[in-house]
Amino acid sequence: MSLPTQPISHLSTIIELESSPHNANQNTNNDNEIRHSPTITISTPAAAKARTVIVITCVAVITGVNSFLNGVLVVATPAIARDLRLSVGVVLWPVTIQALTCGCTLLIAGSIADVVGSRHTYLVGNFLQTLTSLACGLSKSGVQLIVFRAFAGIAASLCLTSAVSIINDAFVPGRGRNLAFAAMGGGQPVGFGLGLTLGGVLTSSIGWEWGFYLSAIINGLVFALSMWQLPEGVGKVESVTWKRLGEEIDWIGALIISAALAMLSYVLAIVSTDSSAIHKPGNVALLTVALVSLVAFVSWMHRQEKLRKAALIPNSLWKDKVFTSICLNVFLVWGSFNAVEQFGNFFLQNIQELSALQAGLRLSPAIVTGILANILVGLLVHRIRADWIVILSLVLSWSSPLLMALINPKATYWSFTFFAFLLNPIGADGLFTVSNLLITSRFPMKTQGLAGGVFQTTSQIGKSVGLALTTLVANDVSAGSLSKDKEASPPLMQGYRAAFWFLVAINSTSLCMSVWGLRKIGTVGRKQD
Repeated sequence: MSLPTQPISHLSTIIELESSPHNANQNTNNDNEIRHSPTITISTPAAAKARTVIVITCVAVITGVNSFLNGVLVVATPAIARDLRLSVGVVLWPVTIQALTCGCTLLIAGSIADVVGSRHTYLVGNFLQTLTSLACGLSKSGVQLIVFRAFAGIAASLCLTSAVSIINDAFVPGRGRNLAFAAMGGGQPVGFGLGLTLGGVLTSSIGWEWGFYLSAIINGLVFALSMWQLPEGVGKVESVTWKRLGEEIDWIGALIISAALAMLSYVLAIVSTDSSAIHKPGNVALLTVALVSLVAFVSWMHRQEKLRKAALIPNSLWKDKVFTSICLNVFLVWGSFNAVEQFGNFFLQNIQELSALQAGLRLSPAIVTGILANILVGLLVHRIRADWIVILSLVLSWSSPLLMALINPKATYWSFTFFAFLLNPIGADGLFTVSNLLITSRFPMKTQGLAGGVFQTTSQIGKSVGLALTTLVANDVSAGSLSKDKEASPPLMQGYRAAFWFLVAINSTSLCMSVWGLRKIGTVGRKQD
């Protein structure tokens, strides 16, 4: 039974929905504003809180399910490679291809959500995620799994961008919106941690396929809940016409940047497994076209901005030091975070010879710190300077790859590995709420889906590129070992150690960039008067 509806303007002392006349007028005063203020009507405070929980649950769970599968794949990759007979060159493709296709379609997905409506986009993405998760579990070959994971990335792009737009539509600026973003960010460590743990259990018992089946079940339940209870007023837009789709979405810019990112990430993935592949004519051609496309994208943005037409990411935004710094930070930090988790798992399974279940349990401290980081930032971001939050988070996560680079392979879990995994997610999760608030504040209210796409594109491509470059470093060092058996523990450990030092350098770069680019930024996410 649906909740009864009558207008309200206040939900609770913690979370408020944007339904007051003041905020509605504020939105419609923006130039060319199209998105309506959501009319979310509740009869009682209890019903209001229930609606609030539903909105936050929908966006948090959909983020958590994506991370859940990433966690499953971290511990299940060796088993998947054996069962589906994946060659060395494509072992990591089930992990990277989803991030690649997701990252390359996020900007288009965000633009579509702004025109079609975030609720509709979210529901379509959720339904597609259910189907692709089921298909991945039913895959009988490596090709099938990789193809379905590629489609899963497209489905995820629809969900992630629309989720950001839903939050900005449903909550007024202030503590409520901060906590909503924190909950969405908190879904990542919870999902990833559960994926690590359950992935190890499932892989060691009934099979890794059940990780995908479980994801399909959760997606299906969230889809049903969203269809039933996600307020119609969230993400409501004017009627969709072909004219609006053609004029309000920068299709040419989106296609140029998507193609460029796809080609660049593909070449990096290929080169990461075989450094000599960079000299192959096909890869050289793809890399050249990718770089030319990036230049063409910048030129196209200049043209669109000059003519005052729809521009995906206006070049003028990059003149904003804060915007540029936070985007580069997201790119670097997410790349490092993902690579530390992946190579930490390789260390546990290939060097210390632990089972998938044992490795998953040892990676699980990341769940606790990830959750705590998101909660604390959500509660404090409007009270404490954002640059202090980011810098402190990065300093703590910087210690993670450093500990793994210095580790003795025979050291006990509690001496190095535990603290490395405990500290690793703090940087990414501490940055999540701050970066979302900063990036979305740089875009008009009517393009919040695109704003979410910018953040998610930066993080997803960062994951893909970061893992590819780290793998390239590890493989090159292992290949240069004097040992005849390159798959033995000593040469593998040499490569892993080099990879962790590379990640220390990435985190150091991000830390320096934060000190320079986010100085005197002040607090963010404060309630507007």
